Amino acid sequence: MKRTQAQILREYGPFPGVEQVHGVTYDGDQVWFAVGEKLVSLDPATGVAARALDVAASAGTAFDGKHFYQIADGRIQKVDPKNGRVLATIPAPGGGGDSGMAWAEGSLWVGQYQQRKIHQVDPETGRVLRTIDSDRYVTGVTWVDGQLWHGTWENDASELRRLEPATGDVLESVDMPAGMGVSGLESDGADRFFCGGGNSGKVRAVRRPG
Repeated sequence: MKRTQAQILREYGPFPGVEQVHGVTYDGDQVWFAVGEKLVSLDPATGVAARALDVAASAGTAFDGKHFYQIADGRIQKVDPKNGRVLATIPAPGGGGDSGMAWAEGSLWVGQYQQRKIHQVDPETGRVLRTIDSDRYVTGVTWVDGQLWHGTWENDASELRRLEPATGDVLESVDMPAGMGVSGLESDGADRFFCGGGNSGKVRAVRRPG
């Protein structure tokens, strides 16, 4: 397994009124992060948090190119990005133990924190299509260039790990600096990861290795 130290490119926040950062996603322009009762947008170029959508947002966040998907209280909400309206709801696979979430290949990929699993979920029905086991607590989840990455946060240590999707084997690990937890995780599709910083109230940009 390849192991490296994280290169922190930028820290955003803390932001007024934001005590916890949960899920993180990226719409190709703005980073969006879940803060409990809102989804907040962040301009990664300027660091300005510009918009907020009023929607329950207690865990992972994903974007399919048209809609947000947001975990809250054991369910996954499909959200209109224009106004925050919930268009549909499906059950979350962890029934409240869910953490991060990503969109890839027409499916949602949902982390289960203490169960150390990532489920591929049908976005229409909530049916679990397959499950990938990890050997660490799973926080954020993201796909980029066919690579599956997830965040961990265990015993005050966090890392970003690339898994072999077929087996769950760890191919690569990026260690975060001491005290920097990873709650949410999303790729910008290129060389950056955006990481939620949990109770720091911050979002961090981390260089994607390779």
